[in-house]
Amino acid sequence: MSARGLLGCDQPLATRYDLALVDLDGVAYRGHEPIDGAAEGLAQARAAGMRLVFVTNNASREPETVAEQLTGLDIPTRADEVMTAAQAAAELLATRVEPGAPVLVVGGAGLHTAVLAKGYRVVTSADDAPVAVVQGFAPDLGWADLAEAAYAVQRGAWHVASNLDLSLPTARGFAPGNGSLVGAVRAATGVDPASAGKPSPTMYRLAVARAGASAPLVVGDRLDTDLAGARAGDMPGLHVLTGVSTARDAVLAAPGERPHYLAADLRALLVPHPEPSLDDGWWVCRGAAARVVDGALDLHGTPTDAVDLVRAACAAAWDAADAGATLDPARVPELG
Repeated sequence: MSARGLLGCDQPLATRYDLALVDLDGVAYRGHEPIDGAAEGLAQARAAGMRLVFVTNNASREPETVAEQLTGLDIPTRADEVMTAAQAAAELLATRVEPGAPVLVVGGAGLHTAVLAKGYRVVTSADDAPVAVVQGFAPDLGWADLAEAAYAVQRGAWHVASNLDLSLPTARGFAPGNGSLVGAVRAATGVDPASAGKPSPTMYRLAVARAGASAPLVVGDRLDTDLAGARAGDMPGLHVLTGVSTARDAVLAAPGERPHYLAADLRALLVPHPEPSLDDGWWVCRGAAARVVDGALDLHGTPTDAVDLVRAACAAAWDAADAGATLDPARVPELG
């Protein structure tokens, strides 16, 4: 695997990799709305032999509920094809806390179910002397819930967060995510929590083990969670440009957040992917070319596939950054 740059693949990704670890919001759907090409791309990837596990930092919902939503969007899914941050948080708990111990759960039904399934006794108050606090997102969490978590952590309970996503994409825009709510408890206690969700590769590794896969591919829309988790887990990552992180974000990505593949949407699972190459100072990808000159990203060409321009731009920007050159973010254009 390339240590820092984009990969090429001379066959469809769906035949090169035996398992896709697919993020949900911004990849398979957006809020409660379908994303163009998602159902088509995933259905044809399955038909080509690729298995799917949907991996989400959302800990509020049961896997069955997630599977029902996907199925309603023409993406037929079983509950055992869903891996949530709640399940990962419960696995993380098990590394330090014995079954039967009292655990304060601050979150939704999915988190309660996952913690109970690992054999813990769920409590609702810091006065119940919990040995750990597990916190995940739920839209109905309030001040009283966060206060109980803070009281317990102040008294020595281990604070485990399902994830640290600061924002949550909704149909109306970006709302505060679990990381923002965890931040309130952190601010009150001064204690940094452990996190089970992406960008930790814990969920990816659990999903791969469950599926018995040998060649997994991470698919996500966020560089700082999905693709950073892929890098942390030494797995190839496909960045689809249907969610949070833009093409320009990919160009400016830190080494630990760089994707291995780029695509407009999930139909990219069905096609080969070109690898940019260096030619006389330009990074070229089919009809597109890019280079960094005096801190500016210089683009050239009119490719048939607009993603090729993004691929060339990423190759040029990453190569320059790795060589110690300065790329002025203000001189990186929006790439559509």
